[in-house]
Amino acid sequence: MTANSTRNDTSKAASPSFRDRAEDAYEGARERAIEAYDSARERASEARVKAKDGIGEAPLLALGGGLALGALLAALLPRTKAEDKLLGPVGERITGGAKAAADAAKEAGREKLSELNITRDAGTSAVQSLVQGLSEAAKSSGQAAIGAVRKKD
Repeated sequence: MTANSTRNDTSKAASPSFRDRAEDAYEGARERAIEAYDSARERASEARVKAKDGIGEAPLLALGGGLALGALLAALLPRTKAEDKLLGPVGERITGGAKAAADAAKEAGREKLSELNITRDAGTSAVQSLVQGLSEAAKSSGQAAIGAVRKKD
């Protein structure tokens, strides 16, 4: 063994290799991505529980909403000639009532979701948090890899 090879062996043992640094950078980025994903998943789970609790607290409201949705769908479907002939003005009254019920259910649902803080903004915030975490993890891992390459040179 020569003095030069001994020095190289000592140098390699004293400083982490490029591979070790890259693995460390990868692990750090991976952990941050997992944390961001877990955070978004937890927020989504909380929103699901709030919605479930809201339905549990007001099952009649949920039933009414379902009925109103069904009536709305029925109102949107095209009528047949037989329906027009048989129901005539009664059908128009039913359709008008169904539309009014659907509007009332829609508004009540929006209010309840807002009360439970299940809003479009909350969902957007959860998605933005996930995207930001993934972006930061990717940026960090890229910077660590570049730094590891520069240190090797």
